[in-house]
Amino acid sequence: MKTEDLINAIAQDAAARTMPMSWRLIFAVGGGCVLAALALVATIGVRPDIWSALGTWRFDAKLLSVVAVLAGAWGAVRHLSRPQGDSRSALFSAALPMLVAVVAIAAELLSAPVATWGQRAIGSNAKLCLVAILGLSLAPLAVLLATMRAGAPRSPSLAGGAIGLLAGAIGALFYAIHCPDDSPLFVALWYTPPIAVMAATGAVLGNRMLRW
Repeated sequence: MKTEDLINAIAQDAAARTMPMSWRLIFAVGGGCVLAALALVATIGVRPDIWSALGTWRFDAKLLSVVAVLAGAWGAVRHLSRPQGDSRSALFSAALPMLVAVVAIAAELLSAPVATWGQRAIGSNAKLCLVAILGLSLAPLAVLLATMRAGAPRSPSLAGGAIGLLAGAIGALFYAIHCPDDSPLFVALWYTPPIAVMAATGAVLGNRMLRW
């Protein structure tokens, strides 16, 4: 059997499943969010001034930036979960949210005095940020990888990387509810490394777990 025929057969078999892969992934994301929320509440908790923070542009921009990464990663995962998935479209979907971060950083630099830029970037909770995002991302990563095993990604490494990116964004979103540092400079400097680590971890695990 030719490779293309095999890919088409797998795609047709996947389409005939009782539950489409997209719905499996939706439930996996939902389950990962529930687990991340439970981990947040059981450990560091929600920031005490959450209600007063809502509506401030920096806090809202922080949430919007992380949600944009999550949405882009979700699009990449959907593209890469199919044998005929387009890797270029997936990479574009994952990279597009960077524009939101660039706009938020530009707004911060224009609105804040230059003398405060360093303190805003360093923040007050950098070490916890790195550790907490990684910790809150682990359960979503496990759930999503287990779910993707039912799919047939053409590139296991890319699919695993997209899953890691999505899991990292979920962890970052829930950590953002605790994080007292709202500056876009802080978010760009300290949220990015753990999300990148999760993407790399997902790529390595995906290369082993998602082969068919």
